[in-house]
Amino acid sequence: MPSIHFLTSGKTIEVQPDANLLRTSIRYEGSVPFKCGGGLCGTCRVRIVDGQENLSKVMKKELDRLGNESIDQGYRLACQTFIAGDVTIAWDVADLERRNKIAQRRIANSTQ
Repeated sequence: MPSIHFLTSGKTIEVQPDANLLRTSIRYEGSVPFKCGGGLCGTCRVRIVDGQENLSKVMKKELDRLGNESIDQGYRLACQTFIAGDVTIAWDVADLERRNKIAQRRIANSTQ
């Protein structure tokens, strides 16, 4: 079974193949930050430290939120990413407050 190592929170979890990264984090307290869970806000942005080849293809929502440069640097949206093999991820805790403010604006704008 594939495993996800949440480097920032120090947790490692074994998962079924094709498990969603954010849902797994929520279910097993991996601590990936999130607001919407649907690719709108970008709060669940994580950096793939190891195992990029074991992830689903990049989704359009990820391209829209992150851009090619961030994706090329190894960033993904956990809510849009599925696991096919072992992966290690991390996220920037210091940047979280800024991303939360941006997320709140994006969510508010999407409901208007």
